[in-house]
Amino acid sequence: MPGENLTRDEARERAELLSVDGYEVVLDLRSAVDEAEPADGPRTFRSVTTIRFRAAAPGVSTFADLLAPSVNAVTLNGRELDPAAVFDGTRIALEGLESRNVLVVDANCAYSRTGEGMHRFVDPEDGEVYLYTQYEPADARRVYANFEQPDLKAPYRFTVTAPEGWQVWSNGAEESREGGVWRFAETAPISTYITCVVAGPYHYVTDTYTRGDLTIPLGAMCRKGLAKHFDADDVFLVTKQGFDFFHENFDFPYPFGKYDQAFVPEYNLGAMENPGMVTFREEYIFRGKVTRASYERRCNTILHEMAHMWFGDLVTMKWWDDLWLKESFADFMGSFSQVEATRFDQAWVTFANNRKAWAYRADQLPSTHPITADIRDLEDAKLNFDGITYAKGAAVLKQLVAYVGREAFLEGARRYFKANAYGNTTLDDLLSVLGEVSGRDMAEWSRAWLQTAGVNALTPEVAYDAAGRIAELAVVQEGEELRPHRIGVGLYRLETDGSLVRYARVEADVAGPRTVVAELAGSSRPDLVLVNDEDLTYCKIRFDEQSLATLRRHLGSVRDPLARALCWSALWNLTRDGLMPARDFLSLVLAFAGRESDVGVLQMLHAQALGAITHYAAPAWREQGGRELAAGALHELRLADPGSEHQLTWARFFAASASSEGDFQLLLGLLDGTARIDGLEVDQELRWDFLLPLAAHGAVDEAVLAAELARDDTASGKRHHVRCMAARPSAAVKDQAWAAVVESDALSNALVEATIAGMQQPSQRALLAPYAEPYFAVLERVWADRSIQIGMDVVRGLFPSLQDSEATLAAADAWLAERAGAAPALRRLVLESRDDLARALRAQSRDAAAATPA
Repeated sequence: MPGENLTRDEARERAELLSVDGYEVVLDLRSAVDEAEPADGPRTFRSVTTIRFRAAAPGVSTFADLLAPSVNAVTLNGRELDPAAVFDGTRIALEGLESRNVLVVDANCAYSRTGEGMHRFVDPEDGEVYLYTQYEPADARRVYANFEQPDLKAPYRFTVTAPEGWQVWSNGAEESREGGVWRFAETAPISTYITCVVAGPYHYVTDTYTRGDLTIPLGAMCRKGLAKHFDADDVFLVTKQGFDFFHENFDFPYPFGKYDQAFVPEYNLGAMENPGMVTFREEYIFRGKVTRASYERRCNTILHEMAHMWFGDLVTMKWWDDLWLKESFADFMGSFSQVEATRFDQAWVTFANNRKAWAYRADQLPSTHPITADIRDLEDAKLNFDGITYAKGAAVLKQLVAYVGREAFLEGARRYFKANAYGNTTLDDLLSVLGEVSGRDMAEWSRAWLQTAGVNALTPEVAYDAAGRIAELAVVQEGEELRPHRIGVGLYRLETDGSLVRYARVEADVAGPRTVVAELAGSSRPDLVLVNDEDLTYCKIRFDEQSLATLRRHLGSVRDPLARALCWSALWNLTRDGLMPARDFLSLVLAFAGRESDVGVLQMLHAQALGAITHYAAPAWREQGGRELAAGALHELRLADPGSEHQLTWARFFAASASSEGDFQLLLGLLDGTARIDGLEVDQELRWDFLLPLAAHGAVDEAVLAAELARDDTASGKRHHVRCMAARPSAAVKDQAWAAVVESDALSNALVEATIAGMQQPSQRALLAPYAEPYFAVLERVWADRSIQIGMDVVRGLFPSLQDSEATLAAADAWLAERAGAAPALRRLVLESRDDLARALRAQSRDAAAATPA
């Protein structure tokens, strides 16, 4: 639609013309509970917005943003404008502005089922309706008229009329409620995309944080149906620990008054940092037994969003090019504060093994980009919430801390907040203050790390003297851009008890293609050389031949959890890069994963093993490898301590890898109680984990799945049921799933995601083959007709990656060649999926070669 995709140039021009004094937004949400669905369009609510703003000069023209089915009235400086003449469905034309202006827009805005704008959810358990807003990067315009760009900050006052029995929250504190009308205090100046409204019959718990003279009211909420599972005390514990950490280190009091945290249904993201009203996906409320890793992830997300109160909300990037100024810092601070302030003191292990894997993949795609990206428009911005902006940016900041020192880094942050509070910044604003406090050349560091793309590989080269001691140890750097790295190099040897233990370590600055680490000369011969020991920099680790041989025999004996995680990460990168056969990686998982103490690393290994057998194993060996994986998983499940989180993790992995009739019979027995594994409690969530592979292999029918839904008739149960139904091995089932996602927009975002996940079963390649050609035929129509979130889900989720052949690769190449004029964001998504497929084919070739005698 013309005007929906705001460009950077348009935003810059408008920012030069306007400054905004404030918004008054009045929403009437009573229509949310109307029983009848409208017959002639979407369900809507009334939105009346008053914007007070100034123009750089009298007579200039610009536009306001609004995505709405209809506009009732537009008034500019007391003049009534014809809505049909000034509103085109996405923008309101504003001509002949005065120095000071008042714009009033009375619109009918649509409730969303895609998680964008004002999302409306009906709980199947009790029929209650729940609302919340989600805007980033530019969906506030779906709820009220505004100037939708981050550098036109303003204070906001929200007034909301809600149905009887509801509660309402917004960014500001509640000032009054009377007759169903809720009024909220004016906010500090913030950007449109972090304003927020949450409304409905939510279960709400309160607490208070105090530090000296500072008092922050705390709140946490979820749907009533989840209240019995809601461990609000732990949420508040982490929240208070986070506030202690950030106040102690940032020297700038939390600036937004209260602090509510809402766990909401059908959420597209992990969470969103709306100041004073943070929203999270409700899957962070655990309905069954989960591992420590799940609590660690939730803790990290809570602290990530809290860090945004300073990095992103108090100080905001001018445009999405500098998205890293908030997301990279929040991602880094999530792990940094976890380690220093919470019970999750091994968070850097998770970061090294899990979070950085996301970055490595993104940074090797053809769409890779510098951390400071070139964001031309809002569609670019939407796609740049990626592994580079988050995880690579965070890893680079960890390198920066090693480069300038912890205290200099934090002092730079403190000065940055004080100098730019409630304002907008660019890269230069941050670099200048960091250079000032550290005395380092930040321009060169920025050029190398923030303004170039790609990941380096670091490999040790070791030469020994006649006595067997190190004569020279050098680090060889590969990559298009050779960067300066501050790294640790660790030497490990096998002890008499069988452990691999570090006996020497130095930190060194690595630059250029080859750097000699002179300090290690003369050291006794190591069994393992680990470059990037303690994970100070962002790179792919490689091994010398002896170190790799040691890991093949003794990987499970690496005593230090972080060092072990780094080794696993390196081996996975070797597999993805086609340098290690997939079957070799899988043999390492089967040999050593059972000795992995960190359950988060174990879960990542399971996910990687499934990815390897699905995409990287030679097709001729895939079935055999799958059987070996399932047998190994069952072996470890039976060995695991009864009732332990490792037992639960192996149970889930066994279900996901199950492939034989015996596997399915055991899963059925665990479901109906005729089989038992000592200590394994098969709760409702685990029941669905078992039912998915059973459905995919035809071991349970529609009646069994219907009975399970009746047992778990909840929103979560509905999503699981939809996934299992779409997983059944039937051509008719796949046709129904395809039609529900591609030909209809009736499903909500959560059910679109569940349908796609169920449809795409690795064991059903032949059944899915007929959809490869139609996929490419419908792409542009889907992108044009659906919201960008649903478009992304469909384009990524239905790409025929399971049709892993040169023919599919050629079809993708043909589409890209023939659709040069397609939307750049759509082309990027297809190009990324095409690259994943090409990588898979290379890895399969490498794995097949490993089976061929030399």
